[in-house]
Amino acid sequence: MRYNWQQPDWPEFQYDASAAQDILVAYAEKAGHVGGILKCLPDNIQSDSIINLMVSEAIKTSEIEGEHLSRADVMSSIRHNLGLENNAESVTDKRAKGASDLMVDVRHSYKAPLTEKKLFQWHTMLLGGQRRNIDVGMWRTHGEPMQIISGPIGKWKVHFEAPPSVNVPEEMKIFINWFNATAPKAKEEIKNPLLRSAIAHLYFESIHPFEDGNGRIGRAISEKILSQGLGRPVLLSLSEAIEVKKKDYYQALQRAQKSNEITHWIHYFAETVLNAQSRAEKNIEFSLKKTKFFDRYKNQFNQRHLKVIQKMLNAGVLGFEGGMSTKKYVSITRASTATATRDLKYLSDISVLERLGSGRSTKYKLNI
Repeated sequence: MRYNWQQPDWPEFQYDASAAQDILVAYAEKAGHVGGILKCLPDNIQSDSIINLMVSEAIKTSEIEGEHLSRADVMSSIRHNLGLENNAESVTDKRAKGASDLMVDVRHSYKAPLTEKKLFQWHTMLLGGQRRNIDVGMWRTHGEPMQIISGPIGKWKVHFEAPPSVNVPEEMKIFINWFNATAPKAKEEIKNPLLRSAIAHLYFESIHPFEDGNGRIGRAISEKILSQGLGRPVLLSLSEAIEVKKKDYYQALQRAQKSNEITHWIHYFAETVLNAQSRAEKNIEFSLKKTKFFDRYKNQFNQRHLKVIQKMLNAGVLGFEGGMSTKKYVSITRASTATATRDLKYLSDISVLERLGSGRSTKYKLNI
């Protein structure tokens, strides 16, 4: 099978942008709307919304690659990097710190041109300090093929094979030049940032320049482009939208890597980013609801109540999985069963919690 990089027209991608024109326009409108909503909110809600989106991106971009990070560690690390929290010692998971460092740096450096040095820095942030037998902060150099595979040992299915390692430095030099030449106000500017972001993600993933971490850095590159197009850090979690339908992501990517005609990929990616922007809008609305919620119930919670409510709120827009039960309440607060039952009844009576079911199957959801 011949892959995209093996064909004579590589990397001259062909596409019909009109096939996704409605989505491209809808994204621009929604991105402007979300930015406008955020500007009108108090500073504390703005900060809360931005941090929650960054936390979601850090966690979900790792989940796509099969790594599950502690939300508390990621939150703490991001807040520390933003100068909002001084206690960084509690973050012991190097993976959580690396993902958080990358999110913050992408946000702070979105205006700057892309360079080999910056990509190496991102790779070191993401994987440095972890006990892995791989080269960090440099292009891959191994002689064996870089393949994307699935299936049991001995029955592997090869989905894609990237260019040989010896080709990577030159391929990345061309990619970086293309990235900067197509930036806003550059000589070959691609005016629609969503279109440019889609091409960049496929282009980078097809080269697959690192031994590990390509997916996470590829998504960071896409968000950098969206931020450059807006003239401010983009307010969405691309990885969250991808992770919801991860199988569709890999299928679209594999299809696009067989040809340099990428109209189908453009449509898929644009739709995914639009979904991510819609999710971001819901997250910002959720942050506003949280503030109003605490204003409404000021001075009506003890420390146990607050601990449980915060745990439920941390689950985000989708809600606390499985609802709150007496058993979960005891586990979170270390209270007795009798106290947990009494607390849950009180929170239900004042309409903080909504009771679902009865008897042993009783669960509660947050009435935010």
